[in-house]
Amino acid sequence: MILHLSTFHLEGGAGVAATRLHRALLYSGEDSYMLIPEVQNPEQGIIPLANTKWKSRINFFRFVSERLQFLPFEKDKSVRFAFSPAAAGADISTHPLVIEADIIHLHWINFGFLSMDSLEKLFSLGKPIVWTLHDMWAFTGGCHYSRGCENYLIHCQYCPYLAQPDEYDISFSQFEQKAAIYKTAKMALVSPSNWLNDLTKKAKLTKNLPALSIPNCLDTEIFKPKSKTEIRKVLNLPIDKNLILFAGANTQDPRKGFDYFKEAIRISSALSENIEVLIFGKSNPDSFASFPVPVHYLGKITETEQMVNVYNAADMIIVPSLEDNLPNTIMEAMACGTPAVGFATGGIPEMIDHQETGYVAKLKSTNALSEGIEWIIRNNINGEISAKARKKVEDCYAENVVTGQYSKLYKSLLEK
Repeated sequence: MILHLSTFHLEGGAGVAATRLHRALLYSGEDSYMLIPEVQNPEQGIIPLANTKWKSRINFFRFVSERLQFLPFEKDKSVRFAFSPAAAGADISTHPLVIEADIIHLHWINFGFLSMDSLEKLFSLGKPIVWTLHDMWAFTGGCHYSRGCENYLIHCQYCPYLAQPDEYDISFSQFEQKAAIYKTAKMALVSPSNWLNDLTKKAKLTKNLPALSIPNCLDTEIFKPKSKTEIRKVLNLPIDKNLILFAGANTQDPRKGFDYFKEAIRISSALSENIEVLIFGKSNPDSFASFPVPVHYLGKITETEQMVNVYNAADMIIVPSLEDNLPNTIMEAMACGTPAVGFATGGIPEMIDHQETGYVAKLKSTNALSEGIEWIIRNNINGEISAKARKKVEDCYAENVVTGQYSKLYKSLLEK
């Protein structure tokens, strides 16, 4: 039995990716379960740790405790959720599903779900561990993305996320604790992107652990092309405009590069009057007031069908992330035949074949983003780029492709 552990179910990129893998494994015939703190939408094999109101409160207290323990150390509010001390979490080592599991498959487990002590108790069980890394946290002293800091290559200390970084700060102590517990783990590390896999193999904490790259998966029967004209009519969007999409869990997160998107649109709108913008995700609508073109803000979208419709309504998606692993939004859009433009960072260049399935722009260059927008507009008139984008997803990220790779990994670990 495969037991997935994830803080989130259908929220955030990592939670969505974990759930999609669980569903795909079930469909392929694997005995798969997923243990998470709480379930908002019950489904097969998804088991909540909190099955009473009291346990739900305890989950919340763990989250608050974990955040409060970082508060005295944080540099400023902008890094509040960018560093996880993993000081509070649940002990699930005696949970029936954990005891029954043949493979324990970790995903994103921070924000009070599992602490460093929780991980140590899980590893001490001696069960094979697969850990899908959705960011850099597993091999750093606490940050999820290092923002250019390379201390994790030797030993984390003097952490730039901290108000008073020093030689023996909390990044140093977490690094030491990880080094100690990793020695006891029978663990394979999986990175959805080759970029993150390369970092994993270079990082001091993980360079001697088995590591490989397996991408996230997507149901290509759900995320698929539809009639753009009909969808725009349904959503009350203009039929004769080039609609450019920005999608993100939080547009205010500096790492998502929203300011670069805005400036690229300003440059492109000076070249073409036929551009309008679609935005969905958590955001402040007031931030769109100074936009150079009309903005259609669709709010936070949680329904999959609505998400598919928005991808199909757009002519392209822009993903100006400054650091990212393997963004679900690119995969989802391309599966719907919507080409992507993104910065050359993280796993993005692996997803977008430059001037084939989309456009890869020089990092932090708004001019390059604008050039990508113009290139898509000029070259996708007959839908050739859209077809190639869809084919890329079918070949690389379809459920049967990804589950086959994971099943092979599970089998090898059990044989050992």
